Amino acid sequence: MSRLLHTGQVLVDLVMALDTLPATGGDVLAQSASFEAGGGFNVMAAARRNGLPVVYLGRHGNGRFGDLARAAMQAEGVEMAQTASTDKDTGLCVSLTEATTERTFISHIGAEGDLSADDLARMVPQAGDYVYVSGYSLLLEGKAQALLDWLLALPRAITVVFDPGPLVKAPDSALMMALLPRIDIWTSNGPEALAFTGAGTLADALVDLDRHLPADALLVVRDGPNGCWVGRNGQAEHVPGFKVKAVDSNGAGDAHAGVFIAGLAKGLKPAEAARRANAAAALAVTRWGPATSPGTAEVDTLITE
Repeated sequence: MSRLLHTGQVLVDLVMALDTLPATGGDVLAQSASFEAGGGFNVMAAARRNGLPVVYLGRHGNGRFGDLARAAMQAEGVEMAQTASTDKDTGLCVSLTEATTERTFISHIGAEGDLSADDLARMVPQAGDYVYVSGYSLLLEGKAQALLDWLLALPRAITVVFDPGPLVKAPDSALMMALLPRIDIWTSNGPEALAFTGAGTLADALVDLDRHLPADALLVVRDGPNGCWVGRNGQAEHVPGFKVKAVDSNGAGDAHAGVFIAGLAKGLKPAEAARRANAAAALAVTRWGPATSPGTAEVDTLITE
């Protein structure tokens, strides 16, 4: 059976809701605040809630935040490949959501920022597995090279999924150029695709991504409430979204990515998996917090309405 092997970073989010960010040096009161597992946890929770077994390959810390992260993963049925680190706690991300649903993040990396070749050697991927790679990982000095070496040595029967995130803005770094030929699935939002390619429109970005990636790579580019674009071999298809009243966009893209991979693992065609992913993202934005992906039954209900 296929699994999702997540090589990214699980952090703890301090989630705060407020009307608007203050000016530099200012002060505002938040309407709510809570600690939640976040970062890579969101994609894993989405996939797990939609029937896909999940293994977290990253490190997790020794302390209050590590305890929270482990408890959240255990509650979702996520397997952890590493034992708790002894010298660092799990990192923290302050996640600020304004009334417009716009989000601002400030992160401090902890134990999850390190990963060695020995750590990765503990996990042997199987044919049919999906290995999820976050662009954030390529920016972490204690992790990037070991992860890249491991990815490039994987058999072709293992599907590599790449999510660039907001900080990988170009294809020309040495690590990125080495990874590009091994990417089987690209998943990002529209602004990330535009930043990475330098294109002016999503249509142009899809064309440019096709040029950077292997010939048969599958592209998924999210377009907010409009749904997403799914492309392969120069052909792109728009999959429409679902109309909902959004209250918090935090975690919507992660819900989309996790549910999309779960759909592919069940044998769905990319457009069918994307429709389920659009439904999951739509439901996620109607809820507060980072890991708000719905489960299979809720997705089924929305797509059949």
